[in-house]
Amino acid sequence: MEAKESYQKQAFETDVIQLYLRDISLKPLLTKKEEVLYSRKSLTGDKNAKKIMIESNLRLVVNIAKHYRSSSLQFSDLIDEGNIGLMTAVDKFDPEKGFRFSTYATYATWWIKQTIERAIHNQSRTIRLPVHVSKEINTILRTHKKLLLLKIKNLKMTM
Repeated sequence: MEAKESYQKQAFETDVIQLYLRDISLKPLLTKKEEVLYSRKSLTGDKNAKKIMIESNLRLVVNIAKHYRSSSLQFSDLIDEGNIGLMTAVDKFDPEKGFRFSTYATYATWWIKQTIERAIHNQSRTIRLPVHVSKEINTILRTHKKLLLLKIKNLKMTM
């Protein structure tokens, strides 16, 4: 019975994500003039302008979240966390510097990745470790794996 419930939950989440992807694909991308207009309004506190900026860039979040699908979090949770990063990027975007938000997306991408990675680190372990400790452990594990592969390669060469 538990397997059936798990399958139904997974199927439901897939349906919800498909609906979400369809909805965000209907939102038009903004022109440079629209980006400048809405981001200026957003900086003055216009919540509707901020909403438009966020909604027109949700596809970027989904694209980045796809790279983290193999993590312990569900895809919908990855998208949720990425959306928080997108909101931060919209808040910090300065249209007066002359860049488009899409060009500025390197910065937006950083905020989105940062929030997704923090969520993964905070929720993936039974005992929560600080993010910097978790990253250090991952670096050590990757280095250890590389050394093992190098050792195996050297052993094969000596045979």
